[in-house]
Amino acid sequence: MWKCNIEILITNSGLRKDFIAQKLNTTTRQLRKYEKFELYIPMEKALMLAKLLEVKVDDLYEKEE
Repeated sequence: MWKCNIEILITNSGLRKDFIAQKLNTTTRQLRKYEKFELYIPMEKALMLAKLLEVKVDDLYEKEE
């Protein structure tokens, strides 16, 4: 099973969600779906998000044991 860390990483970054959504060329609603793991984030947007948050793409998700 996988755990999504996007919401935690965004909160810790101090960046506003509307700013991040704009940079990803998406809506805040879509970003929320990525955070809640209702949708998988496309790789292109995952790469952009990781760069914005100054983390590795691997940090967006983690495998739970």
